[in-house]
Amino acid sequence: MSDDIDEALDWQGRQVDCAACAHLALNGAGGCRIRHACVNDRYARRIDRFFSWNPGLADGYLGHPHFEVRAIAAKSANLFLLPPLLGDADETVRWNAVRRLPRRYALQLRKDPHREVRMRVATLIDGDDLLPMASDEDYYVRLVVARRLAPLLLGRMIEDGEAEVRRVVARRIPDEWLPGMINDRDAAVRLEVAQRLSPERLALMRRDPDWRIRYEVASRAAAGELMGLIEDQDGLVREVARSRVAVRLERGTGASL
Repeated sequence: MSDDIDEALDWQGRQVDCAACAHLALNGAGGCRIRHACVNDRYARRIDRFFSWNPGLADGYLGHPHFEVRAIAAKSANLFLLPPLLGDADETVRWNAVRRLPRRYALQLRKDPHREVRMRVATLIDGDDLLPMASDEDYYVRLVVARRLAPLLLGRMIEDGEAEVRRVVARRIPDEWLPGMINDRDAAVRLEVAQRLSPERLALMRRDPDWRIRYEVASRAAAGELMGLIEDQDGLVREVARSRVAVRLERGTGASL
């Protein structure tokens, strides 16, 4: 198997020199190979392959000046050596360290300066430990949080500034909280609410400005609540409302006979 890059350069752009490498003996024994498995190569796949072949050497590279080496070494190094890497200057290193450590260490990175780290940290923790991240400055971090928080902890996210986050919240909050979102400023959020509301509560949305919500009301709300929709400005809403009202009247007439 060969890599698709023929050059062998280190992280500073210099030619890799096996003769000057500390692992010359290892090379002679087949423990590494130029342009294939080399800790001095700047190509991440080759560094990764080096540590895959020689995981016992990873501890000695946690302080390497090239972030790629530190990050990949962190995947194989002794766990007891990883906590200091949570303060590493590179986000890839911090993440590779924390993902292997006990979950309590992830709490230290809830306010990591890099959004990718915070997003991933949000997948490692839960419950009350995750709750502070519900107010993260990055909407995608909050999106991950909204998907993972227990429904009973989502109350503070009902007013989130990002519609996509509120949509997730609308799908997951307890049924009894849904009426608190029927006036959300985003129609897509209100539609999520409408699709979950019981027929009895759904009538509260029969005057919604979005035809999709009114269509949901016309389709599922109690027929007695639909009179205002039989003259709706939208043809589909009118059709469904009139059809259901007609069935109700028919049944009523049949019962009187």
